[in-house]
Amino acid sequence: MNRILALFAFVTLAVFVLILAFKVPSPDLVIIIVITLAFVAYDFATSSRNKQD
Repeated sequence: MNRILALFAFVTLAVFVLILAFKVPSPDLVIIIVITLAFVAYDFATSSRNKQD
């Protein structure tokens, strides 16, 4: 369930910033958005997987 909610949050954030990137197509802004989404995707991938100690 946590992974589904994290995925929903990631998709919501991605849609929000991609709308911003399309409405304001500044190259600097697009670069920052891509970096931000990469950090969020990495955090999603590393923190939502099953932890077996």
